[in-house]
Amino acid sequence: MKKNRRQFLKNTTLAAIAVTASPLLSKAGTVKTKQLSTSKIQDDCNPLTQDYYGAGPFYTEDAPFSDDGVMISSDEVGTRLRLSGIIKNLDCTEIIPETILDIWHTNDAGEYDNVGYNLRRKIKSNSAGFYNFETILPGKYLNGSSYRPSHIHIKITTPGFSPFTTQLYFEGDTSISNDAAASITTGVYDASHRIISLIDNDGVLEGTWDVVVDGDGILGADDLHITNGMIYNVSPNPFTDKITINYGVFKSSKASVEIYNVQGQLIANIENKQLEADKYTAIWSPQKVMASGLYFCVLKINDLQVHYFKILKK
Repeated sequence: MKKNRRQFLKNTTLAAIAVTASPLLSKAGTVKTKQLSTSKIQDDCNPLTQDYYGAGPFYTEDAPFSDDGVMISSDEVGTRLRLSGIIKNLDCTEIIPETILDIWHTNDAGEYDNVGYNLRRKIKSNSAGFYNFETILPGKYLNGSSYRPSHIHIKITTPGFSPFTTQLYFEGDTSISNDAAASITTGVYDASHRIISLIDNDGVLEGTWDVVVDGDGILGADDLHITNGMIYNVSPNPFTDKITINYGVFKSSKASVEIYNVQGQLIANIENKQLEADKYTAIWSPQKVMASGLYFCVLKINDLQVHYFKILKK
């Protein structure tokens, strides 16, 4: 049944460029409609691939869960690294909440903890399908006569489906081109979409990586902003005292701008009103006691999440 449902979605989407609305059944049993372009399915939806080296020999069972996504202690040596994204199903038509990510990697010196659980944690995507974790950039180690590129092992388990294990790499790593796994660009071991681009944010490397895996999801926000509305910009980002949110509504609708933490909890409802098609500005000044870290600014149109922006509070 699950396979047939996915195939139906894919067939109706790829049938013609003038796509008819494909029915997507949410967990609550409410039928929603959504249009996807043929090029979006073909070009931008990249299902997660296996890594040529698989899980490697250093996996440890029963790593502890991290509720806040932090994998390191304050005195862990190394360059801080923060990764975030959203979990989607194989058609990229739905988001998958409550997905477990089992993560492990080397320390700054290129060594695994094979006795305890240092740099080994499990995290879970929130109710909106978002995940976030903070660790350090893994060190390299010799693999024969050459160094393996910096990499993170990750086992992803969506509710009711088998785990999928692979490895992540980082753009600009000079060891990628000579690595037997990271250099593969075609086929089942294609690593192209597992090489993550990073930016330096005040000494913390940040990257975004959306995960496309097997699983049953709920209606997501992908492409919905094209016909409903979108967040153009949030500034400053990172922010300290307040942020300015520039957004647009594309047709007369009830619009709301909300802030969520990484656990999927609603932190603030900034706007909630009936608006005509136009561009708008909202300003949010959070309480000073609000913890620093990653949050999500979400635009909803007629109670449907259509766009989000990742924001960082210092």
